[in-house]
Amino acid sequence: MKIAFLASAVTLPTSPTRRADFHEHVYTMDALRPAMEARGMSLHDIAWDDPSADWASFDLAMIGTTWDYWDRVPEFFSVLETIETTTPLHNPSALVKWNSRKTYLKELEAKGARLIPTAWIETANEVAVRAAFDTLETDDLVIKRQIGAGADGQHRLKRGDPIPAMPHPMMAQGFVPSIQTEGEFSFIFIDGEFCHCLVKRPAGDDYRIQSLYGGKEEAVTPPETDLEAARAIISVLDEPPLYGRVDMVRGDDGQLLLMELELIEPYLYPLEGPELGERVAAAIERRLK
Repeated sequence: MKIAFLASAVTLPTSPTRRADFHEHVYTMDALRPAMEARGMSLHDIAWDDPSADWASFDLAMIGTTWDYWDRVPEFFSVLETIETTTPLHNPSALVKWNSRKTYLKELEAKGARLIPTAWIETANEVAVRAAFDTLETDDLVIKRQIGAGADGQHRLKRGDPIPAMPHPMMAQGFVPSIQTEGEFSFIFIDGEFCHCLVKRPAGDDYRIQSLYGGKEEAVTPPETDLEAARAIISVLDEPPLYGRVDMVRGDDGQLLLMELELIEPYLYPLEGPELGERVAAAIERRLK
């Protein structure tokens, strides 16, 4: 059985201009390949926009390190829909499309998820951004793209700061101090089942936890109350996805708040979860039966 791992050109070994965090792609392939080979599957990493790709030659395609899709959204979804005409895709394009715009958080909140209070800004001009400080009753905002990842195009602003150009629909949230003191938690689920958990901490005075900005990760065993909070998020989906990552931070009341439910191309932290490769391989095998 032949499995496609959808990447972006800048994460592949053949790229002359690889992303600074390309090692995360390497770690992922090193975890998945042996586990899949043990089950009679071969894993092939391929750029999602490779015009020579023969998607019909694969038994299944898995969205992986497609870490440039947010600037080419229509093209990305067109490719995913093309893949699905011949090849099973996970996670499915309909679920990915829903998850791609962070307004999905409104639906999860309506189903009981505890979110960081958020202001949705369709046109991020100075008036709208300054109004968000008042709406959220804070002097410290984090403003993110509604379609984006990896803190790309993200800003932390204090009241009175100059407003940078933000040409995309945005979302604003009050800064959560615990991200600098305790960190952000990621709960990894494979086929709806909990796999592992880690905490991601920023470097120095930064608040961004991604490795691109010096963030570090540490495997942790979550208390049952935290794990149940994460399980409650993944359980609202109609069907268990092949993979999902629930990112959460602790609020002032000690309870976890949902930052993101990552169903598109999340890094799944194989170094912190040594069972990841086997779990993903087994889940893919079940889908191919």
